[in-house]
Amino acid sequence: MILVQCGLPASGNPHWTKITRHNRAVVPNPATDGVLLRRATAADAGAVAEVWLASFADALPTVTRAHDDDEVRGWVRDHLVPEVETWVATVQGEVVALLALAPGWIEQLFVAPGHQGAGIGSGLVELAQQRADRPLQLWTFQVNERARAFYRRHGFREVELTDGSANEEREPDVRLEWTPA
Repeated sequence: MILVQCGLPASGNPHWTKITRHNRAVVPNPATDGVLLRRATAADAGAVAEVWLASFADALPTVTRAHDDDEVRGWVRDHLVPEVETWVATVQGEVVALLALAPGWIEQLFVAPGHQGAGIGSGLVELAQQRADRPLQLWTFQVNERARAFYRRHGFREVELTDGSANEEREPDVRLEWTPA
């Protein structure tokens, strides 16, 4: 079961709710038991950057990044965590995944390689879908077949293919969209 921290009441104790798959009863799942989703804090920026870097390298070994590791770390620290609605998934206190949202968009979704396939990414997508008040869109690279299949399983459909001339990496990409029922 994945728990989501919904906020801090006046008492200072966090309020938690369960992620349910499409409003169905929560079934215990050893792979996701102990996973907590919460908003990222400045203290998480280093771990968020490391998850981003490791996941990008694992998923996209043929894509040349437009920014080096230190630039990515600075962007996460100075922009992504403080200025974007960024969520983290933690296991035993360790950040293992991140989700960044903007109105109508999943901006970033990365799961550390050692934690992929355990339902954490699905929990983050479901969180985004539950929070959405409009269709959600996202971009991924066309070569990332694993991500494309993952998003299709979550109800996204491919709506645009590009030659990559509009992204920093100059890598062909695909825009996907999910529409709430």
